[in-house]
Amino acid sequence: MAVGESIVTIFLLLMLLLVIILVFFACKPWRFFFASPSLSSIKADELERPLVVDDINVSHSQSSELPRNYDLEGACYPNESNFLSPRTHELVYKQRLPAVSLSSNAPHGDSSVLDVISDPSEDVVVGQKHSRANFENDRLQDFVQRDILDQRSCLTLEVIDGPSRGLRCSVQSTNPSHLPLALGRVSPSDLLINDSEVSGKHALIKWNLDKMKWELVDMGSLNGTLLNSRPINHADSGSRHWGDPMDLANGDIITLGTTSKVIVDITTQNQQHIPFGVGMASDPMTLHRGGKKLTMEDVCYYQWPLTGLDQFGLFGIYDGHGGDGAAKSASKLFPEIIAGILSNTLRRERVLSLRDASDVLRDAFSQTEASINHHYEGCTATVLLVWADGDGNFFAQCANVGDSACIMSIDGKQFKMTEDHKIANYSERLRIEETGEPLKDGETRLYGINLARMLGDKFLKQQDSRFSSEPHISEVVHIGQSSRAFAILASDGLWDVISMKKAIQLVLQMRERHSRETQNSAEKIAHFLLSEAKTLRTKDNTSVIFLDFDSFT
Repeated sequence: MAVGESIVTIFLLLMLLLVIILVFFACKPWRFFFASPSLSSIKADELERPLVVDDINVSHSQSSELPRNYDLEGACYPNESNFLSPRTHELVYKQRLPAVSLSSNAPHGDSSVLDVISDPSEDVVVGQKHSRANFENDRLQDFVQRDILDQRSCLTLEVIDGPSRGLRCSVQSTNPSHLPLALGRVSPSDLLINDSEVSGKHALIKWNLDKMKWELVDMGSLNGTLLNSRPINHADSGSRHWGDPMDLANGDIITLGTTSKVIVDITTQNQQHIPFGVGMASDPMTLHRGGKKLTMEDVCYYQWPLTGLDQFGLFGIYDGHGGDGAAKSASKLFPEIIAGILSNTLRRERVLSLRDASDVLRDAFSQTEASINHHYEGCTATVLLVWADGDGNFFAQCANVGDSACIMSIDGKQFKMTEDHKIANYSERLRIEETGEPLKDGETRLYGINLARMLGDKFLKQQDSRFSSEPHISEVVHIGQSSRAFAILASDGLWDVISMKKAIQLVLQMRERHSRETQNSAEKIAHFLLSEAKTLRTKDNTSVIFLDFDSFT
């Protein structure tokens, strides 16, 4: 019995000893006998290690990708938080610390952090509290919002035909409280059109943040909506279903019903920095062909400055035939190709020093023709390259194929910057004769086309070598700071009814009539020229770009 009690006692003592050992290791009492390393014992080279392993460059690039949260059907607008990059809600950018020696009086008891949280343009700050992180995050949010403001677009609508002719309204893409823009016959439409053929709620214009473009939607109107003579309403006109959203471009014509036409003017941030006045106007002139529904095949385009080139800008008119595909392709390709050519420092400096861009324009036409993949569509192309020398002077040079034309007036002297390439023209007949296949007497068309030079139409060019895409290139004109100068680019819809001499007279009359007006004067002149073409009953799509070099900004 005594032996059994002894065994139990020994077992309990062992269990107690085991518990004591476990408690000892859990509490780690030896840590009180060793001094903890102070903050000053951290080595400088340890501070040079990145606090966050993220690639800062990747973070910055991602911060420019903005979430888009625009509901087309429900007309929901992005709230303030939607302007932020997905990563800026949680991520604070942490950079490497320079090798520094920390002061011996650095606080030990305060909850300081050693993360570097700063704007890249500021000096590195050490030892700031987390409130600094919140401050910097707010600054980053402000930066992202400012970046969105820099991409703002202004949409202006003007009724150019119908009972409400002359009615206008404008809205900024960055003003969601005024979007979407409603078009209709009853209040609260933003563009209130007094036309019995317009539905009470006819159409809607919205800003699509995903695509950074304006969109037009038919709201199930009874008489339909046309965009550049093409219906965009739902196929089942009696269903009152909304149509699909369609992208809007500068110069587009919206037709509500059959009588009310609205012209679209879109101004981007870059365009607001053009150092001279620019106006643009276009109209398919459908009603002047007996009401026949025609496609708007003209495309107007301008960009100042060209991407990465503060001194250069491009202005172009492209008149399509067989469709608008080639014209649209050319309007996209030319600015990209010319900007690419001029990004070469040697070629850019050659243009600036010689004051001649002939090689650039010739190369641009060649590359554009090679890139256009349209076998049964073609277009004219008239492009005006303008550049500044930094001393208040401008230089302009034009290249063209087809019969869209450009004229300039400088201090009362007129310059025709283009050459018509109609088969009926004497100079073009001479060129064709040099190919070894002269035209017959009285022959004014080849394969049904009255032009011998154009972009696209690859099938025709394969069939007949007399077709060409070689451009005419003008001499360079110099526009001094004190010069009285302007330029008119237009498709043949204008020149069919207005001579170049008459066009210059009309511009001078408008300038005299509105001599005290400076705001939108170029735009008014462009629309005035367009209205004159309409009055004279032109029978073709008409587009006009007007450059007013007197309006230095």
